[in-house]
Amino acid sequence: MQIFQNKALLLRLKNPAPVLAAVPDSQAVDEHTVAVKWDVPQTHALRRLKLAAPSPITGRYNWPGKHRPFKHQKDTAAFLTLHQRAFCFSEQGTGKTSSAIWAADFLMTRGVIRRVLVVCPVSIMGAAWRADLFNVAMHRTVDIAYGSAEKRRKIIAGGAEFIIINFDGLQIVKDEILAGGFDLIIVDEASSYQNTQTRRWKTLAKLLKPDTWLWMMTGTPAAQGPEKAYGLAKLVNPGNIPKTFGAFRDQVMYKITQFKWGVKENAVDVVYRALQPAIRFTKEECLDLPDLVYTKRDVEMTPQQKRVYEKLRKEMLLTAGGETVTASNAAIVMTKLLQISSGSVYTDDQNTIHLDISSRYKVLKEVVDEAANKLLVFVPYKHTIRQVAEKLRADGVTCDVISGDVSASDRTDVFHAFQTATDPRVLIIQPQAAAHGVTLTAADTIVWWGPVASLETYAQANARIHRHGQTNKCTVVQLVGSTVERRVYSMLDDKIDVHSRLVDLYQSLLD
Repeated sequence: MQIFQNKALLLRLKNPAPVLAAVPDSQAVDEHTVAVKWDVPQTHALRRLKLAAPSPITGRYNWPGKHRPFKHQKDTAAFLTLHQRAFCFSEQGTGKTSSAIWAADFLMTRGVIRRVLVVCPVSIMGAAWRADLFNVAMHRTVDIAYGSAEKRRKIIAGGAEFIIINFDGLQIVKDEILAGGFDLIIVDEASSYQNTQTRRWKTLAKLLKPDTWLWMMTGTPAAQGPEKAYGLAKLVNPGNIPKTFGAFRDQVMYKITQFKWGVKENAVDVVYRALQPAIRFTKEECLDLPDLVYTKRDVEMTPQQKRVYEKLRKEMLLTAGGETVTASNAAIVMTKLLQISSGSVYTDDQNTIHLDISSRYKVLKEVVDEAANKLLVFVPYKHTIRQVAEKLRADGVTCDVISGDVSASDRTDVFHAFQTATDPRVLIIQPQAAAHGVTLTAADTIVWWGPVASLETYAQANARIHRHGQTNKCTVVQLVGSTVERRVYSMLDDKIDVHSRLVDLYQSLLD
């Protein structure tokens, strides 16, 4: 089938079976051809007749935004526009957020939907979804429903076309959402809805009216076991699965002991059928993707971190009013602020104060759970490295550590195991300890727990996965929890060495 910029499909009846072709409006229509209006309702009608009508987005949409979509993004958007309820299982870093925005915007232009509710983790409400909406669909109104219950209610009642809300926020304002006229619900990182017994799952289920569109997106739909597919399938297409969880579990697993289950040989096929309709692209398949994709995740500082951070910032204001700020003084203060954001502060007498890092770790764990392959986690301060490693191991994630305390020979052994063995899945690294030379292409995702001030260290650390031998597209995730981190990341992204602008950075934090 050849697609042109056109307003109609032509149904050619001369052949033994009807054939659909998209052609220019100016082409002559003979006695064997019927012109068919090409819009969303007509496309669905033709597909119910078993005719492979393409989505009208392929010929009737100008794909707005700062960047042109890649082919796999167009394919994903076209798929979503043709499925009222569907899954997108594309890997992290393939641009599925933008694909969903284009698909939703097209449906808005055709009058199929009016409002969209995006449900996602707090960490990506602003850094991913709002940012992508501003870049892709800047003509649409966007707001984030976060904060007190009253604030959420006002935002939902405000009428923005796209409302972004976190998972647990749904329960707080479910009545307002039901009355808010949301035609499409997009759930990002949908693996959080695997368990039908949670309040989170039950709340979402109650929000789904018969005519509600629902797109659920995750790169790891059943990574923790085939039985985890049940909750997702029950939301999107319950007709694909048995009515009870027990019956579905019996299809994919067998009982070994009272508390131990094994996976049946046909489990993959059963899960595949259950999680339909679905579309998936791996980073390896997206040959037109940039080699290295950068993304940010917002992290809310814990109350303890906020108190310490603000105390130091107030001291900065007093200092700035009484003396000239030098690069040396600025460097000391910047380092302290970054340490507070990261979770471990070094005192003047060389002691270490450990701060609550639960919020930041929660976001890191989200990234780890979403990643299809191995990961590097760069943590600038070694005392924080220990905290992160302990938490990952407690959650059953295999990991190893590279810091200045690890000898050269031991580092070689760790790097070799990471490259060649199944475990560890995560390598936690102090950036200066592995910024040059070493190849770690077993990973295709890097997470920056916090930024470094050296542009060279930052670039060289990212190059550990983005080098010869890498077979996948790569993603760099920056965790951002404070103003100083955001500004340091911005300078690094603009290829500015932070050390050269320390005084300017210091002064900007006083505003």
